[in-house]
Amino acid sequence: MNTLRTAMLLAAMTALFMGVGYLIGGSGGMVIALLIAAAMNLFSYWNADKMVLSMNRAVEVDERNAPEYYAIVQSLARQAGLPMPKTYLIDNPQPNAFATGRNPQNAAVAATTGLLQQLSHEEVAAVMAHELAHVQHRDTLTMTIVATLAGAISMLGNFAFFFGGNRDNNNSLGIIGVLVAMIVAPFAAMIVQMAVSRTREYEADRRGAEICGQPLWLASALDKIARGAERIRNPDAERNPATAHLFIINPLSGERMDSLFSTHPSTDNRIAALQAMAQDMAGGASASARPQTPMPRQADEQRPSGPWEKAEQRAEPARPKSNPWGRNPTGPKGPWS
Repeated sequence: MNTLRTAMLLAAMTALFMGVGYLIGGSGGMVIALLIAAAMNLFSYWNADKMVLSMNRAVEVDERNAPEYYAIVQSLARQAGLPMPKTYLIDNPQPNAFATGRNPQNAAVAATTGLLQQLSHEEVAAVMAHELAHVQHRDTLTMTIVATLAGAISMLGNFAFFFGGNRDNNNSLGIIGVLVAMIVAPFAAMIVQMAVSRTREYEADRRGAEICGQPLWLASALDKIARGAERIRNPDAERNPATAHLFIINPLSGERMDSLFSTHPSTDNRIAALQAMAQDMAGGASASARPQTPMPRQADEQRPSGPWEKAEQRAEPARPKSNPWGRNPTGPKGPWS
């Protein structure tokens, strides 16, 4: 189903791209736009993840230079039955995270240093579980390619201002067509982004809560990230707004989280859904002699220290504890130590 949905979205974005090309340059512009869209679809399939990571200046880390963070992702990937994704850190004070990649075998997850500094161990685990849910649902390919094409459509609309459109007989719309391309094309691209992101965020919240075992961890994390995103500017995201829908919370300072045109659903609604899920899980756990285990059993040397040890022994949903990371969120040898 996700493959069909991806194909339909790519077809819609390509048609939109061709329509803008026609409004700007008539039938010739449409053909050129089709060729550009085809090339971009092919390029995006193989390289869009690298582009997004580069735009956000993400640095790959491993168990040597980010042991705690890497161990969390490793544990969650095993819990979800996924291959270990590449793990990245972004030197940015705004708490946020995203996932990218064309499939689970070529996936990557990225978190900001602000996320690791401001959230507890459990909350970080819940956020990364949410991102792994996107990987498991194969959302990352669609969301990354849509980000690339949405940015291209917006750019194409801006070109109309400079070139003034083609006034030959093939394009009778003339200056009206150019104005439509300038105004409607970026707006339509934003609508497609909203459609992609809003529905999938709820699904990833639910699956992420199932992976980490504690919906309240993710509810608490979303609240902290939303307040942090309102307070702290993300310059890289502001320069590349077409990638905003990739993040777990909208990173753009100019948009409120509950805005009509936000790429993300209301944070309050997401938190309410997770709280309801926690109540359902607590009711099921109290009726069972064996509560859910939020993290898989591992050897001690491979497992992050303590926060989920006690959670295995209680039926009620665990609430996150205070931040255990200290000054260096990546471990003793972090790249920004």
